[in-house]
Amino acid sequence: MVRFKACTTTLCVVFMACAACNKFPFPRPGEGGGDSTVITVKTLPASALHPFGRTITDEHQSLDLVGSASQVGFSFEGTQASVYVSVPGWLDHNWLQYELDGVYQKRVRMSATSTAPLVITASSSGKHTVWIYKTTEAQTGPVIIDSVSGGNIAAIERPQAPLIEFIGNSICSGALSDPSDVPCGQGAYYDQHNAYMAYGPRVARALGANYMVNSVSGIGIYRNANGGAPMPQVYEKTELQGTNMWNFSLYSPKIVCIELGTNDISKDRASFDSTQFVTGYIQFIQLVKSKYGNVQIALISSPILNASDDKLLQNCLTAIKKQVDAASPSDKPVALYFFQPAQMHGCSYHPSVDDHAVIATQLEPFLKDLLK
Repeated sequence: MVRFKACTTTLCVVFMACAACNKFPFPRPGEGGGDSTVITVKTLPASALHPFGRTITDEHQSLDLVGSASQVGFSFEGTQASVYVSVPGWLDHNWLQYELDGVYQKRVRMSATSTAPLVITASSSGKHTVWIYKTTEAQTGPVIIDSVSGGNIAAIERPQAPLIEFIGNSICSGALSDPSDVPCGQGAYYDQHNAYMAYGPRVARALGANYMVNSVSGIGIYRNANGGAPMPQVYEKTELQGTNMWNFSLYSPKIVCIELGTNDISKDRASFDSTQFVTGYIQFIQLVKSKYGNVQIALISSPILNASDDKLLQNCLTAIKKQVDAASPSDKPVALYFFQPAQMHGCSYHPSVDDHAVIATQLEPFLKDLLK
């Protein structure tokens, strides 16, 4: 793993700085070159940043972006800033994506062998804001932020807003949705992930809400598509695996939106145990409530199941709501939303980026009502 120090040669080149790599004159926005202001190029260590979502400060005091769409922001002045980012040596590569001044830019492939920083370039001088997002799932491995550098750089926090937590599977992760960089069927499984464009983050942004995404491809309530521990057994783990326990006191979501059941049913519908599924789902809801108190629980169906499987899932979710509401009549009633089955256009029958936009539009009025 490569670590970076402040005021490196690369940084000085990026900003076309003097050898001291300290102060730089730039024209003031809207003025010609006759008047200038002094911009000091600074380096912020990861420990000075304010991440949002499931993250870890590792033994090197670097920031590990762990959860899907976990994020960190900063502002800078001038036209360029640098993000010193690395990938664990055991992982060939990973992906991040970013916004500049509130506008989504692109996904960026980060190689474990690369030593170059991610250089973010604005089209004009002045003050700019950047938000970096992890593109892939928690179980893929972290994207490690070592430091950020730029003119008058400063850490920024996520604006105060209601928080929606999305819990789910590959659909929730935005898996197999974006073959714009790597075609379907090629590369690693996570090369077509796009967490930023998944339906959860999309609908949250449309509603002016903050969001967290805790999801694992192939996961279910009592059984997974490809084996392994189901969601109730890993939800409390920071990486949704391993032994690191997540600190639930850090956030207080207004809504916890759960999209599970696709893998329980589609793995082998003939052997699907509806009683085990309903019982396990109720216990999982109780686990979530034990972390957040009387939080609004929203259960949503799957947008990719066929009509018969979807009807089976809807019947189970209806039974779950009835039993949870009856057991806790003073709590907020469980809310239900059922998608209409639709044709998906992503890789391996998953929603594409465009499909996620449609799903988000359908879900938006439902979550908007719950936020009132």
